[in-house]
Amino acid sequence: MQQLINRRQLIKGLAAGTLLSQLGPLPALAKDNKRLFVDGLCFLPDDLADLAASNIDAYLCDISAIEAIKQPDGTTNYKRTYQACIKSIKAAKSRVEANSDKLIQGLNGHDIKRAKQSDRTAVFFQIQGSDCVEGSIDNDLSQVDEFHSHGLRALQLTHHYGNKFSGGALDNNASGGLNLPLTKAGDALINKLNDKNILIDVSHSSPQAALDTARVSRAPIVQSHGAVRALVNHARCSPDEVIKAIADSGGLFGVFMMSFWLTNDRVPTVDHYINHLKHVANVGGIDAVAIANDYPLRGQKNLLKLNNNNAAGVKQYLGWWHSLREKKVLGYDVEPEHVVIPELNHIDRMNRIDFALGKAGFSSNDRDKIMGQNWQRVLSDVLL
Repeated sequence: MQQLINRRQLIKGLAAGTLLSQLGPLPALAKDNKRLFVDGLCFLPDDLADLAASNIDAYLCDISAIEAIKQPDGTTNYKRTYQACIKSIKAAKSRVEANSDKLIQGLNGHDIKRAKQSDRTAVFFQIQGSDCVEGSIDNDLSQVDEFHSHGLRALQLTHHYGNKFSGGALDNNASGGLNLPLTKAGDALINKLNDKNILIDVSHSSPQAALDTARVSRAPIVQSHGAVRALVNHARCSPDEVIKAIADSGGLFGVFMMSFWLTNDRVPTVDHYINHLKHVANVGGIDAVAIANDYPLRGQKNLLKLNNNNAAGVKQYLGWWHSLREKKVLGYDVEPEHVVIPELNHIDRMNRIDFALGKAGFSSNDRDKIMGQNWQRVLSDVLL
Protein backbone atom coordinates (compact mmCIF):
# COMPACT_ATOMS: atom_id res chain seq x y z
CA MET A 1 0.00 0.00 0.00
CA GLN A 2 2.84 2.39 0.83
CA GLN A 3 4.34 1.85 -2.63
CA LEU A 4 0.97 2.65 -4.27
CA ILE A 5 0.54 5.82 -2.22
CA ASN A 6 4.04 7.00 -3.05
CA ARG A 7 3.45 6.48 -6.77
CA ARG A 8 0.19 8.44 -6.65
CA GLN A 9 1.92 11.27 -4.81
CA LEU A 10 4.76 11.14 -7.32
CA ILE A 11 2.42 11.40 -10.31
CA LYS A 12 0.51 14.30 -8.74
CA GLY A 13 3.72 16.17 -8.03
CA LEU A 14 5.07 15.34 -11.45
CA ALA A 15 2.19 16.99 -13.26
CA ALA A 16 2.35 20.02 -10.99
CA GLY A 17 6.04 20.39 -11.77
CA THR A 18 6.98 20.64 -8.09
CA LEU A 19 8.72 17.32 -7.42
CA LEU A 20 10.38 16.57 -10.73
CA SER A 21 13.70 18.25 -10.05
CA GLN A 22 14.18 15.96 -7.05
CA LEU A 23 13.23 12.72 -8.81
CA GLY A 24 15.10 10.01 -10.55
CA PRO A 25 13.36 8.01 -13.28
CA LEU A 26 9.79 6.92 -12.69
CA PRO A 27 9.39 3.19 -12.05
CA ALA A 28 9.65 1.60 -15.47
CA LEU A 29 6.86 -0.53 -16.89
CA ALA A 30 7.53 -3.57 -19.03
CA LYS A 31 7.47 -2.60 -22.69
CA ASP A 32 4.49 -4.85 -23.37
CA ASN A 33 2.46 -3.03 -20.70
CA LYS A 34 3.32 0.55 -21.43
CA ARG A 35 2.15 3.06 -23.98
CA LEU A 36 4.05 3.21 -27.30
CA PHE A 37 6.70 5.95 -27.16
CA VAL A 38 8.02 7.39 -30.43
CA ASP A 39 10.21 10.51 -30.59
CA GLY A 40 10.42 12.93 -33.51
CA LEU A 41 14.14 13.68 -33.34
CA CYS A 42 17.08 12.37 -31.39
CA PHE A 43 20.53 10.89 -31.97
CA LEU A 44 22.41 7.63 -31.49
CA PRO A 45 23.58 7.79 -27.87
CA ASP A 46 27.21 7.46 -26.81
CA ASP A 47 26.06 4.91 -24.23
CA LEU A 48 23.59 2.43 -25.70
CA ALA A 49 22.24 1.73 -22.22
CA ASP A 50 20.38 5.03 -22.66
CA LEU A 51 18.07 3.32 -25.15
CA ALA A 52 16.45 1.11 -22.54
CA ALA A 53 16.58 3.81 -19.86
CA SER A 54 14.63 6.23 -22.05
CA ASN A 55 11.75 3.76 -22.58
CA ILE A 56 11.51 5.00 -26.18
CA ASP A 57 10.44 2.37 -28.69
CA ALA A 58 11.43 4.24 -31.85
CA TYR A 59 12.63 7.63 -33.02
CA LEU A 60 13.75 9.64 -35.99
CA CYS A 61 17.51 9.51 -35.63
CA ASP A 62 19.53 12.42 -36.97
CA ILE A 63 22.69 10.92 -38.43
CA SER A 64 23.81 14.18 -40.06
CA ALA A 65 27.36 15.39 -40.05
CA ILE A 66 27.81 19.13 -40.40
CA GLU A 67 30.21 21.64 -41.78
CA ALA A 68 30.12 25.09 -40.21
CA ILE A 69 29.99 27.63 -43.04
CA LYS A 70 30.33 31.33 -42.39
CA GLN A 71 27.63 33.39 -44.12
CA PRO A 72 28.48 36.68 -45.92
CA ASP A 73 26.61 38.56 -43.19
CA GLY A 74 28.78 37.03 -40.46
CA THR A 75 26.32 34.43 -39.18
CA THR A 76 27.08 30.72 -39.34
CA ASN A 77 25.15 28.09 -41.28
CA TYR A 78 25.65 24.46 -40.31
CA LYS A 79 25.34 22.62 -43.61
CA ARG A 80 24.93 18.90 -44.04
CA THR A 81 27.13 18.29 -47.08
CA TYR A 82 27.13 15.16 -49.24
CA GLN A 83 30.61 14.02 -48.24
CA ALA A 84 29.97 14.54 -44.54
CA CYS A 85 26.57 12.83 -44.56
CA ILE A 86 27.39 9.85 -46.76
CA LYS A 87 30.22 9.05 -44.37
CA SER A 88 28.04 9.52 -41.30
CA ILE A 89 25.12 7.41 -42.56
CA LYS A 90 27.45 4.51 -43.37
CA ALA A 91 28.98 4.75 -39.89
CA ALA A 92 25.53 4.88 -38.25
CA LYS A 93 24.35 1.86 -40.25
CA SER A 94 27.42 -0.10 -39.18
CA ARG A 95 26.87 0.78 -35.54
CA VAL A 96 23.22 -0.28 -35.64
CA GLU A 97 24.11 -3.58 -37.30
CA ALA A 98 26.86 -4.20 -34.74
CA ASN A 99 24.34 -3.73 -31.91
CA SER A 100 21.37 -5.63 -33.28
CA ASP A 101 20.49 -6.84 -29.78
CA LYS A 102 19.56 -3.26 -28.88
CA LEU A 103 18.78 -1.52 -32.18
CA ILE A 104 16.75 -2.02 -35.34
CA GLN A 105 17.36 0.15 -38.38
CA GLY A 106 13.85 1.38 -39.14
CA LEU A 107 12.98 0.94 -42.80
CA ASN A 108 9.18 0.89 -42.59
CA GLY A 109 6.47 1.45 -40.01
CA HIS A 110 6.28 -2.25 -39.13
CA ASP A 111 9.74 -2.00 -37.59
CA ILE A 112 8.27 -0.03 -34.68
CA LYS A 113 6.11 -2.99 -33.64
CA ARG A 114 9.02 -5.34 -34.23
CA ALA A 115 11.25 -3.26 -31.95
CA LYS A 116 8.67 -3.09 -29.19
CA GLN A 117 8.04 -6.82 -29.29
CA SER A 118 11.76 -7.63 -29.13
CA ASP A 119 12.61 -5.04 -26.46
CA ARG A 120 14.79 -3.07 -28.87
CA THR A 121 14.67 0.47 -30.27
CA ALA A 122 13.93 1.25 -33.92
CA VAL A 123 15.88 4.20 -35.34
CA PHE A 124 14.78 5.82 -38.59
CA PHE A 125 17.71 7.65 -40.18
CA GLN A 126 17.09 11.33 -40.87
CA ILE A 127 19.25 14.15 -42.25
CA GLN A 128 18.55 17.71 -41.19
CA GLY A 129 18.94 19.48 -44.50
CA SER A 130 18.85 18.63 -48.19
CA ASP A 131 22.22 20.32 -48.76
CA CYS A 132 23.47 16.72 -48.79
CA VAL A 133 21.87 16.36 -52.25
CA GLU A 134 24.53 18.12 -54.27
CA GLY A 135 24.06 16.67 -57.78
CA SER A 136 26.61 18.40 -60.01
CA ILE A 137 24.27 18.24 -63.00
CA ASP A 138 21.04 20.24 -62.92
CA ASN A 139 18.18 18.14 -61.56
CA ASP A 140 20.48 15.18 -60.88
CA LEU A 141 18.94 13.68 -57.75
CA SER A 142 20.69 10.31 -57.87
CA GLN A 143 22.29 10.96 -54.49
CA VAL A 144 18.81 10.52 -52.98
CA ASP A 145 18.90 6.91 -54.25
CA GLU A 146 22.31 6.43 -52.67
CA PHE A 147 21.22 7.75 -49.28
CA HIS A 148 18.06 5.63 -49.45
CA SER A 149 20.11 2.50 -50.09
CA HIS A 150 21.96 3.12 -46.83
CA GLY A 151 18.71 3.53 -44.91
CA LEU A 152 17.75 7.21 -45.12
CA ARG A 153 14.03 7.40 -44.39
CA ALA A 154 13.43 11.08 -43.58
CA LEU A 155 14.92 14.20 -45.14
CA GLN A 156 14.56 17.72 -43.84
CA LEU A 157 14.47 20.27 -46.64
CA THR A 158 16.63 22.86 -44.91
CA HIS A 159 18.27 23.73 -41.62
CA HIS A 160 17.56 27.32 -40.52
CA TYR A 161 18.71 28.88 -43.81
CA GLY A 162 17.49 28.30 -47.33
CA ASN A 163 19.23 26.36 -50.06
CA LYS A 164 18.59 25.61 -53.73
CA PHE A 165 15.49 23.63 -52.78
CA SER A 166 13.69 25.62 -50.09
CA GLY A 167 13.46 28.84 -48.15
CA GLY A 168 14.62 28.62 -44.55
CA ALA A 169 13.05 29.82 -41.32
CA LEU A 170 15.86 32.29 -40.61
CA ASP A 171 16.43 33.64 -44.12
CA ASN A 172 16.59 37.40 -44.22
CA ASN A 173 17.04 39.32 -47.43
CA ALA A 174 17.81 43.01 -47.86
CA SER A 175 14.14 43.85 -47.38
CA GLY A 176 13.91 41.85 -44.18
CA GLY A 177 11.89 39.10 -45.85
CA LEU A 178 11.54 35.83 -43.98
CA ASN A 179 9.27 33.81 -46.19
CA LEU A 180 11.11 32.51 -49.22
CA PRO A 181 9.25 29.76 -51.13
CA LEU A 182 9.98 26.28 -52.35
CA THR A 183 11.98 26.45 -55.60
CA LYS A 184 11.56 24.56 -58.87
CA ALA A 185 14.42 22.35 -57.78
CA GLY A 186 12.48 21.82 -54.54
CA ASP A 187 9.46 20.65 -56.51
CA ALA A 188 11.63 18.07 -58.24
CA LEU A 189 13.18 16.96 -54.96
CA ILE A 190 9.77 16.45 -53.35
CA ASN A 191 8.64 14.37 -56.31
CA LYS A 192 11.79 12.26 -55.98
CA LEU A 193 11.30 11.79 -52.23
CA ASN A 194 7.69 10.76 -52.81
CA ASP A 195 8.84 8.22 -55.40
CA LYS A 196 11.41 6.79 -52.96
CA ASN A 197 8.94 6.74 -50.05
CA ILE A 198 11.17 9.03 -47.97
CA LEU A 199 9.41 11.14 -45.35
CA ILE A 200 9.58 14.90 -46.05
CA ASP A 201 10.33 17.07 -43.03
CA VAL A 202 9.66 20.84 -43.15
CA SER A 203 11.28 21.64 -39.80
CA HIS A 204 13.38 24.80 -40.20
CA SER A 205 11.61 25.69 -43.48
CA SER A 206 10.07 29.10 -44.06
CA PRO A 207 6.29 29.15 -43.66
CA GLN A 208 5.79 29.63 -47.40
CA ALA A 209 8.12 26.77 -48.26
CA ALA A 210 6.26 24.52 -45.82
CA LEU A 211 2.92 25.49 -47.37
CA ASP A 212 4.31 24.89 -50.85
CA THR A 213 5.62 21.49 -49.77
CA ALA A 214 2.23 20.47 -48.36
CA ARG A 215 0.66 21.44 -51.69
CA VAL A 216 3.19 19.63 -53.89
CA SER A 217 3.75 16.44 -51.92
CA ARG A 218 1.73 13.33 -52.80
CA ALA A 219 2.42 11.87 -49.34
CA PRO A 220 2.01 13.12 -45.76
CA ILE A 221 4.65 15.58 -44.61
CA VAL A 222 5.80 16.37 -41.08
CA GLN A 223 7.43 19.00 -39.00
CA SER A 224 9.37 16.58 -36.87
CA HIS A 225 10.41 19.19 -34.30
CA GLY A 226 9.20 22.73 -33.78
CA ALA A 227 6.93 25.04 -31.82
CA VAL A 228 3.87 27.26 -32.20
CA ARG A 229 4.15 30.89 -33.34
CA ALA A 230 0.79 31.80 -31.81
CA LEU A 231 2.42 31.18 -28.42
CA VAL A 232 5.94 32.48 -29.14
CA ASN A 233 6.26 34.98 -31.98
CA HIS A 234 9.53 33.74 -33.42
CA ALA A 235 10.79 32.82 -36.88
CA ARG A 236 11.63 29.29 -35.73
CA CYS A 237 8.04 28.75 -34.60
CA SER A 238 5.30 27.85 -37.07
CA PRO A 239 2.11 29.82 -37.78
CA ASP A 240 -1.25 28.09 -37.57
CA GLU A 241 -1.66 27.89 -41.35
CA VAL A 242 1.45 25.70 -41.54
CA ILE A 243 0.25 23.44 -38.72
CA LYS A 244 -3.09 23.07 -40.48
CA ALA A 245 -1.50 22.33 -43.88
CA ILE A 246 0.72 19.64 -42.36
CA ALA A 247 -2.28 18.08 -40.64
CA ASP A 248 -4.35 18.22 -43.84
CA SER A 249 -1.58 16.31 -45.66
CA GLY A 250 -2.07 13.45 -43.20
CA GLY A 251 1.14 14.35 -41.39
CA LEU A 252 2.02 15.54 -37.92
CA PHE A 253 3.74 18.28 -35.94
CA GLY A 254 6.25 17.35 -33.22
CA VAL A 255 6.83 19.79 -30.36
CA PHE A 256 10.43 19.89 -29.19
CA MET A 257 12.35 20.61 -25.98
CA MET A 258 14.12 23.91 -26.78
CA SER A 259 12.50 26.09 -24.15
CA PHE A 260 13.46 29.50 -25.57
CA TRP A 261 11.03 28.67 -28.39
CA LEU A 262 8.35 27.40 -26.02
CA THR A 263 7.93 30.44 -23.79
CA ASN A 264 9.25 33.96 -23.18
CA ASP A 265 8.44 33.63 -19.49
CA ARG A 266 11.48 33.70 -17.23
CA VAL A 267 10.91 30.21 -15.84
CA PRO A 268 9.97 27.44 -18.32
CA THR A 269 7.62 24.75 -17.01
CA VAL A 270 5.99 21.53 -18.14
CA ASP A 271 2.77 23.52 -18.58
CA HIS A 272 4.43 25.60 -21.31
CA TYR A 273 5.24 22.41 -23.19
CA ILE A 274 1.73 21.03 -22.78
CA ASN A 275 0.29 24.34 -24.06
CA HIS A 276 2.04 23.83 -27.40
CA LEU A 277 0.65 20.31 -27.69
CA LYS A 278 -2.83 21.62 -26.90
CA HIS A 279 -2.53 24.32 -29.54
CA VAL A 280 -1.44 21.88 -32.24
CA ALA A 281 -4.40 19.66 -31.32
CA ASN A 282 -6.80 22.61 -31.54
CA VAL A 283 -5.49 23.69 -34.95
CA GLY A 284 -4.65 20.40 -36.64
CA GLY A 285 -6.56 17.81 -34.64
CA ILE A 286 -5.33 15.19 -32.21
CA ASP A 287 -3.96 13.03 -35.05
CA ALA A 288 -1.43 15.75 -35.87
CA VAL A 289 0.19 16.03 -32.40
CA ALA A 290 3.51 14.39 -31.55
CA ILE A 291 6.53 14.56 -29.27
CA ALA A 292 10.06 15.52 -30.31
CA ASN A 293 13.32 16.13 -28.50
CA ASP A 294 16.12 17.70 -30.59
CA TYR A 295 18.55 16.92 -27.79
CA PRO A 296 20.33 13.64 -26.93
CA LEU A 297 18.27 10.96 -25.18
CA ARG A 298 19.55 12.04 -21.78
CA GLY A 299 18.92 15.72 -22.53
CA GLN A 300 20.94 18.79 -23.42
CA LYS A 301 24.43 17.79 -22.34
CA ASN A 302 25.76 21.15 -21.17
CA LEU A 303 22.65 21.85 -19.10
CA LEU A 304 22.89 18.43 -17.47
CA LYS A 305 26.48 19.22 -16.49
CA LEU A 306 25.18 22.49 -15.01
CA ASN A 307 22.41 20.68 -13.09
CA ASN A 308 19.91 22.38 -15.43
CA ASN A 309 21.02 25.86 -14.41
CA ASN A 310 19.43 27.78 -17.27
CA ALA A 311 21.02 31.11 -16.36
CA ALA A 312 24.45 29.59 -16.93
CA GLY A 313 23.49 27.31 -19.79
CA VAL A 314 21.87 29.94 -21.99
CA LYS A 315 25.17 31.77 -22.38
CA GLN A 316 26.35 29.32 -25.05
CA TYR A 317 23.53 30.51 -27.35
CA LEU A 318 23.83 34.27 -26.90
CA GLY A 319 26.46 34.99 -29.57
CA TRP A 320 24.39 33.25 -32.24
CA TRP A 321 21.19 34.83 -30.93
CA HIS A 322 22.61 38.35 -31.00
CA SER A 323 23.98 37.90 -34.54
CA LEU A 324 20.42 37.20 -35.73
CA ARG A 325 19.07 40.10 -33.70
CA GLU A 326 21.33 42.37 -35.71
CA LYS A 327 19.69 41.01 -38.87
CA LYS A 328 16.28 41.80 -37.34
CA VAL A 329 15.09 38.21 -37.66
CA LEU A 330 11.68 37.77 -36.07
CA GLY A 331 11.81 37.00 -32.35
CA TYR A 332 15.51 37.54 -31.72
CA ASP A 333 14.82 40.91 -30.13
CA VAL A 334 13.69 38.98 -27.03
CA GLU A 335 16.67 37.96 -24.90
CA PRO A 336 16.57 34.22 -24.09
CA GLU A 337 16.77 33.30 -20.41
CA HIS A 338 16.67 29.52 -20.58
CA VAL A 339 17.41 26.51 -22.76
CA VAL A 340 15.48 23.62 -21.23
CA ILE A 341 12.50 22.79 -19.08
CA PRO A 342 14.49 21.23 -16.21
CA GLU A 343 11.85 18.59 -15.45
CA LEU A 344 11.97 17.37 -19.08
CA ASN A 345 15.73 17.58 -19.60
CA HIS A 346 15.95 14.04 -18.33
CA ILE A 347 16.30 10.49 -19.62
CA ASP A 348 12.77 9.69 -18.37
CA ARG A 349 11.08 12.65 -20.06
CA MET A 350 8.63 10.57 -22.13
CA ASN A 351 7.05 9.06 -19.02
CA ARG A 352 6.91 12.53 -17.51
CA ILE A 353 5.20 14.04 -20.54
CA ASP A 354 2.71 11.17 -20.61
CA PHE A 355 1.72 11.72 -16.97
CA ALA A 356 1.51 15.49 -17.52
CA LEU A 357 -0.85 14.91 -20.46
CA GLY A 358 -3.10 12.85 -18.21
CA LYS A 359 -3.11 15.57 -15.56
CA ALA A 360 -3.96 18.14 -18.26
CA GLY A 361 -7.11 16.20 -19.17
CA PHE A 362 -6.04 14.28 -22.27
CA SER A 363 -7.81 10.94 -22.58
CA SER A 364 -5.91 7.67 -22.61
CA ASN A 365 -6.67 7.29 -26.33
CA ASP A 366 -5.35 10.79 -27.08
CA ARG A 367 -2.22 10.10 -25.05
CA ASP A 368 -1.68 6.92 -27.07
CA LYS A 369 -1.73 9.00 -30.25
CA ILE A 370 0.48 11.84 -28.99
CA MET A 371 3.11 9.64 -27.37
CA GLY A 372 3.64 7.34 -30.33
CA GLN A 373 0.72 6.16 -32.41
CA ASN A 374 0.63 9.26 -34.61
CA TRP A 375 4.27 8.73 -35.51
CA GLN A 376 3.65 5.06 -36.12
CA ARG A 377 0.76 5.87 -38.46
CA VAL A 378 2.68 8.41 -40.53
CA LEU A 379 5.79 6.26 -40.82
CA SER A 380 3.62 3.31 -41.87
CA ASP A 381 1.84 5.45 -44.46
CA VAL A 382 4.99 6.88 -46.02
CA LEU A 383 7.70 4.25 -45.64
CA LEU A 384 6.19 1.54 -47.80
